Amino acid sequence: MLKEFKDFAMKGNLVDIAVAFVMGAAFNKVVSSFTGGIVSPLIGLIFQSDFKDLKYIIKEGTANDAGEVVGEVAVMWGDFLTNIIDFIIVAFVMFMIVKGVNKMKKPEEAPAPAGPSQEELLAEIRDLLKK
Repeated sequence: MLKEFKDFAMKGNLVDIAVAFVMGAAFNKVVSSFTGGIVSPLIGLIFQSDFKDLKYIIKEGTANDAGEVVGEVAVMWGDFLTNIIDFIIVAFVMFMIVKGVNKMKKPEEAPAPAGPSQEELLAEIRDLLKK
C-alpha cells in the first residue's frame, strides 16, 4: 500500500498540481496586496473612506474605555467587494495563463490515413483469384 501511494504521489500530474497550488497561493497574496494597496484606495476616493471599512451598520455599538466599539452588528460589504475584486483578478490571470499554455502546445497531428481495410484486401484477393 505504501509503494502504491508513493507511485500515486510521484506522478507528474500530482506534482504539477502541488506546484501550481503553492504558486497560486503566493499569487493570491500579490493580488490581495494590489487590491488593498492600489484599487481600494482609488475606489475609496469615491466614497471618501477606506474601501475595506465600508459597512452597513445594523445595530450601533457602544464605545468602551479604550475607545473600541463593542456590540456593533454590521454587514462588511466593502471587505466582501474587495474579495470579489481579488477573485476576478485571479480568475482572469489564470484564464490567460491556461489560454497561453494551450496555444503553446503542439497541435495534435491528424491520424495517418489508414490503408485498405481487411475486407477490401480480401475482396481484392478474391477478385484476383477469379481471373
